[in-house]
Amino acid sequence: MATAKPKAAAPAADAAAAAPAGGKKKLMIIIAAAVLLLGGGGGAAWFFMHGSGDAAAEHEEAPKETKKKKKKDPAAKPEYVPVEAFTVNLQPENGEQYLQVQFTLQVEGAEQATVIKDNMAIVRNRVLLLLSSKKASEIATLEGKQQLAAEIQAVITDPFEKGGDEQGVSDVLFTSFIIQ
Repeated sequence: MATAKPKAAAPAADAAAAAPAGGKKKLMIIIAAAVLLLGGGGGAAWFFMHGSGDAAAEHEEAPKETKKKKKKDPAAKPEYVPVEAFTVNLQPENGEQYLQVQFTLQVEGAEQATVIKDNMAIVRNRVLLLLSSKKASEIATLEGKQQLAAEIQAVITDPFEKGGDEQGVSDVLFTSFIIQ
């Protein structure tokens, strides 16, 4: 009986060795199928995003917009451009009031930061005109400040040159905000 036990253990060992080998084959088949599906999906996505040659030619012939929107570069790291403080008289409501505000612009990459810095005189002029048109009651609340930030972003995003690209300003971050 001592010899029967080793023989019974041998078929069990063969079955155990065969199971992982069969599992590896199944795993390889699953991985191959996943790679094929992902490759096919990626190819289909590329085809539909880029279109056929005829559709691309039709798209190129379409009239161009008067304002060119700057394409976002998803790989571009955001840059921050501080803007010097503004002190402006607000529109009168209850006597003389003024606003002192300072903010930083979040822009889409170093190239946009350079464009903003090179055109800072235009930026400051646009913002100054916007700020001086406001009443204290319009910008004293949280919603008013958020609206003002959106308006500042809009005036800075407009092209600096006629027919030029829009600026890639993604946010206006207030660093100081005083109404007196």
